[in-house]
Amino acid sequence: MDALNTANTSAPLETSNWQPRFWSIWLGQALSLIGSSLTQFVLLWWITSTTGSASDLAIAGIAGLLPQALLGPLGGVIADRWPRRTIMIVADSITALCMIVLIFLFSSGAIQLWHVYTLMFVRSGMQAFQSPAAASSTANLVPQSWLPRVAGLNQSLQGIMTIAAAPLGALALAWLPLQGALMIDVVTAVLGITPLLFYKVPQPVETQNKTSSGWEDFTEGVTYVSRDRGLVGLFALLGLVVLTVMPTFALTPLLVKQHFLGGVNQVALMEGISGVGMIAGGIFISVFPPRRPILVLLLAFAVSCGTVALTALSSSNALWLAVIWWTVSGVTFSVGNAPMMSVLQTIVPNAMQGRVLSLMNTVMGFAGPIGLAIAGPLGDAIGVRGVFIWGGALSALVCLLGLLAPALMNLEARAAEVTRSQNR
Repeated sequence: MDALNTANTSAPLETSNWQPRFWSIWLGQALSLIGSSLTQFVLLWWITSTTGSASDLAIAGIAGLLPQALLGPLGGVIADRWPRRTIMIVADSITALCMIVLIFLFSSGAIQLWHVYTLMFVRSGMQAFQSPAAASSTANLVPQSWLPRVAGLNQSLQGIMTIAAAPLGALALAWLPLQGALMIDVVTAVLGITPLLFYKVPQPVETQNKTSSGWEDFTEGVTYVSRDRGLVGLFALLGLVVLTVMPTFALTPLLVKQHFLGGVNQVALMEGISGVGMIAGGIFISVFPPRRPILVLLLAFAVSCGTVALTALSSSNALWLAVIWWTVSGVTFSVGNAPMMSVLQTIVPNAMQGRVLSLMNTVMGFAGPIGLAIAGPLGDAIGVRGVFIWGGALSALVCLLGLLAPALMNLEARAAEVTRSQNR
């Protein structure tokens, strides 16, 4: 199916008052995401210090990814049928409630490892609904010309989350009991929900008063993607990259602890400085949107994955060198990921974006747990360092092979044509 034949007919009006609404919602969600990232850091470090097992960290990673794969298609269908503002409010509220339960378990001394896994599973399930609703709302909150800039801003936000999560998580653990550190997530969730109570999120005309069933909507989304060779190629590439490189993100605390003989402060340093790189990459893309977004995506992802391997190849007494490589990986990840989102938001009709983006998350959601299921026992057998080296090298190779796929490279030409047609 040619995206040019189903151009995005639900673009927002370029009125003079779109900015207060967008920035209020964006900043609220940013604070909520930072709080969630801090919590994730705290929980992963608790697992690391309590068990010291690569397999236990891998299970935590699976608990954080698998629900998005299982519920992703449903989340996409709902995002294209129900009010997206309501979806975001409910999902964030349930996420905060999960954290309150976890705080009670830690406070009472009744906490077990399976409690953490279970509540991480539920929180991830809420992301399967919140993420497509938030991502597909972007095209209705900002003018079309702002989509590449917002994609860059979101990558900068990812960097801010990385910077804030690790140092603030370490600081919270130093000054607060564990349950006090987790309470920060509840507070930031409230801050994220508040703007949504006062501002409406426009809904595409095509999603209103639907007569089709949820199953028909789901199959329509699958059919749309399966008939588009460019989208199939992109989703396949992302799945392979996540399969090979995702385990390294979950195992980073263990790499620092075992190979570099570091502690929570060293993990915070590594993640924090890498976050600076992610911000720099996001700002760069916001100011200078690429003319060849798919080419930039593939080359930047290849460098980002390659430097993951170089991080582990650093000697045990050269943490500073590992930090440099990890920072380069953060910069290039932002540079590559932002163009991908802007291309998808341009070529996919807005009324279909929830389903298409959720299907992409489903592919990555299944690939991540599969990779972690392999990497956990593998890390215990050959060492976490080997997982980094092989995972980084293989994922970089996948990205470079993507340069040889014409349908994949054609996505950027289609995005450019849609943009030109909407500017006429």
